[in-house]
Amino acid sequence: MADTAHLSHTRLVALDWGTSALRAFRLDDQGQVLEQRHRPWGIMNLPPAPAGHTDTEPGAAFERALQDACGDWLAALPSVPVLACGMVGSAQGWREAKYLDAPTSLDALARGLTVVRRGNAMPVHIVPGLLQRGALPNVMRGEETQVLGVLADAALAGPDPVLVGLPGTHSKWVVARQHRIEQFHTFMTGEVFAALRGHTILGKTMQAPATPDDAAFAQGLQVARGSDAALGLLSHIFSTRTLGLTGALPATAQADYLSGLLIGHEMASLAHLYPPAPHASGSPMPLVLCGEADLCRRYAIALQAYGFNAPTVAAQATVSGLWHIAQAAGLIAPCPLPTPTTQSQAA
Repeated sequence: MADTAHLSHTRLVALDWGTSALRAFRLDDQGQVLEQRHRPWGIMNLPPAPAGHTDTEPGAAFERALQDACGDWLAALPSVPVLACGMVGSAQGWREAKYLDAPTSLDALARGLTVVRRGNAMPVHIVPGLLQRGALPNVMRGEETQVLGVLADAALAGPDPVLVGLPGTHSKWVVARQHRIEQFHTFMTGEVFAALRGHTILGKTMQAPATPDDAAFAQGLQVARGSDAALGLLSHIFSTRTLGLTGALPATAQADYLSGLLIGHEMASLAHLYPPAPHASGSPMPLVLCGEADLCRRYAIALQAYGFNAPTVAAQATVSGLWHIAQAAGLIAPCPLPTPTTQSQAA
């Protein structure tokens, strides 16, 4: 039985529920994290039904995952609202939260929450994803919450646009300002790296280094932006093999070199979309990265190699975004927003 007194300062249960994991957070009345838990219950790996039982209710496996992650919180504080973002709102999730059209705002996202009823218990509210229509449509689900969390930083509250990078399996670059997401682009850099390393001949000669090989990563960046850049990515990735065969690239350096090639080509596209020069207001567009620490470090190196200013790195942006959306939706009373922790990230 949970200690109700211990939990009494909880104002929101925030869920970051993706494909491979579920992270649950208890937030206080200032939006600060009191406690967090991590479970392997992503939407593609939910806890099975007990032996001898068969699920008859839609969403039963999601409810088991929720109970495993934070059932004691919810039982002790039955009136605390629950807000989730991520793939839990996809067509394969607990309940599909339809995409909203981009551009969109914080208020529109707050009005568009999908509600999952849970009998007499508090419902789970799910943040919708975003759809950017066009000849080549684009979507995001979960990243919209991170971006809104980044924008909660008072230093980014002005009228000028901010470029937010979310490196990962499907890297996103988002132009946003004043609680509004204006446009975004997706690069499958992380997934392509994993596929090339795990399922092609390139991975056969790779060996894991003891520590990240920044020199090999920088070499990959240089090839991606060098005099042979016109050859393109499909030609460049084969050099991972040929440099290894000729002894110019050790087995322990090949993965970092390939990472540099792929991220370098992503940077080349980004520099074409948003040239690293002052915009109309006369000052550079602020750059913020949000993601896993070492990946953000690599992207910071890559950005500066391509002429961008050193970015800042936001921490706990998803939590801040969920808090922000919960306030806008009226799930909790308005109060000061938590500010994502940011720090300069130089090469």
